[in-house]
Amino acid sequence: MPRTIWSGAISFGLVTVPINVVSATEDHSIRFHQYHLEDGGRIRTRKVCELEDREVGQGEIGKGYEVTKTQVIPISDEELRELPLPTAKSIEIEAFVPLESVDSIRIGEGYYLQPAGQVAAKPYKLLRQALARSAKVAVAKYAWSGRERLGLLRVRDDVIVLHAMRWPDEIRDPAELLPPPVEISREEIDGALALMDTMTREDLEGEEFRDTYTDALAQVIEAKQGDKPLPEAPQAEEPGKVLDLMAALTESVSKAKAARGETGDAAVHDLPKKRTAAKKTAKKTPAGKTTAKTEQKTTAAKKTTKKAAGRRPRSA
Repeated sequence: MPRTIWSGAISFGLVTVPINVVSATEDHSIRFHQYHLEDGGRIRTRKVCELEDREVGQGEIGKGYEVTKTQVIPISDEELRELPLPTAKSIEIEAFVPLESVDSIRIGEGYYLQPAGQVAAKPYKLLRQALARSAKVAVAKYAWSGRERLGLLRVRDDVIVLHAMRWPDEIRDPAELLPPPVEISREEIDGALALMDTMTREDLEGEEFRDTYTDALAQVIEAKQGDKPLPEAPQAEEPGKVLDLMAALTESVSKAKAARGETGDAAVHDLPKKRTAAKKTAKKTPAGKTTAKTEQKTTAAKKTTKKAAGRRPRSA
């Protein structure tokens, strides 16, 4: 059972839902300690008071805001818990919006919201079902770790999930990172779409989505522990320069199909192509002939009309 990170309540209009916040993710990375190379002694970080030049314990350490080098305003944990704002003790829902209206770059770490006791069961279920049926997400404000944050609430497997969000001014403008203007042909776009089709799948389950870095690191540690030869690293292929984009797309489609066990021609030659100038000219030629014939008929008709007009009827 994951430990509780924060306890409070979700404020949904006049409805209050007592909740406990627990982490929704786990970190399975292999961790390292720092050691002295000469004798293997553990290297540790010690907290030392720079005025007394001695190590201090955790009970002697507090938080403070530095006004100047000689003036520090101490702030206790109790004062942080009693901040004069509603989000200090509750997750205040501000609005409901479609998920697609939220830029995914603003969405961060996820936390499960657990109902705190039997009294929270009914309002928790009410909010969960309302979110699920509306197909919307809730945008809320809350205060953790010395700052107010923006959050997104959604439903996952019958549990309400809170995602930390970035404030709008925390997102950098990517305009300066854009490449110089280039032209992309229709065939190149169609080739990229064909490659996407061959790489499309229904889920993210499979060997391709395993943490191979941690697996390889575990093999190295196991080999060193047993005084065995280290596993050989695979020969890395250096990426070549893309000279022909269409050829690279076609080859990529072939490799993607082969990796999935598909057979058949994987080339992109069957994609729709632009009409050539020759074809356009060929289509214009019949139209030109028709116009010429029409003009000839019109001229002949005019001559006949003039001749007829020049003849005067004989008198009786």
